[in-house]
Amino acid sequence: MDTYIQAAEQFWADNIVPYSWNLLAALAIFLVGKWVVGRLCHLLEHKMQARVDGTIARFASRLAYVALLIFVSIAALEQLGLQTTSLVAIFGAAGLAVGLALKDSLGNFAAGVMLILFRPFREQDYVEAAGTSGTVHEIRIFATRLITPDNKLITVPNGAIMADNITNYSAMPTRRVDMVVGVDYGSDLQQVRGVLQELLDQDERVLAEPAPVIVVGELGDSAINFLVRPWTRTEDYWPFKWDYTERVKQRFDEEGITIPFPQMDVHLEQSNAHP
Repeated sequence: MDTYIQAAEQFWADNIVPYSWNLLAALAIFLVGKWVVGRLCHLLEHKMQARVDGTIARFASRLAYVALLIFVSIAALEQLGLQTTSLVAIFGAAGLAVGLALKDSLGNFAAGVMLILFRPFREQDYVEAAGTSGTVHEIRIFATRLITPDNKLITVPNGAIMADNITNYSAMPTRRVDMVVGVDYGSDLQQVRGVLQELLDQDERVLAEPAPVIVVGELGDSAINFLVRPWTRTEDYWPFKWDYTERVKQRFDEEGITIPFPQMDVHLEQSNAHP
């Protein structure tokens, strides 16, 4: 009996105890290394934000975190006595297989890098891309997050964004407001043009250059359509358009200018033939 106990104690001392210490050391290396990597990447992001755009800083910080965490994991595995050289080769082969299986995800990653490098839009820009539109909330490694005007969060794959046209409504400092105002065929065109111009002149948000354009654009079925084309700062686009539309209606009512409803004239012919 004593012989079995001594053999068990010897096995414990020769195998379990050293392996347990290695396991604890590997766990300590991983946990401490992960904490250090997190702090370093946070510091990196903070320092970069003082010099470059926040999107680039966060993107670089996430890439650095993944790369450094891989090195920490390899160091922890070495502490367990594993041959990391062979392990790296295995991971490389597995990575190739996974890469082929996840080619769409890798494509989104590459598209994310392209978005960061070429900057077709920035955070807080209002854009239209991949069949949707909204304010750019965050550009991530694989996807971009947009917030719609009614406060819905949409996550769009970066690959879909790069494969489609991108319209950035916030890129330029000024925008042209395109409006159509219809009036009755019996209206005085000079009076209508004068009212539309006066309302533009009274609004400080309308830019003097380029000069606003007011022209008769179409003789429609039920109305004469005026095209009103003023320019404003980009941030004033929607407030101005809503205010101007309301003031046009109020002023037309005061001036007796009619905005006609769609109408159709129907002529009935009476037949003289008898059955």
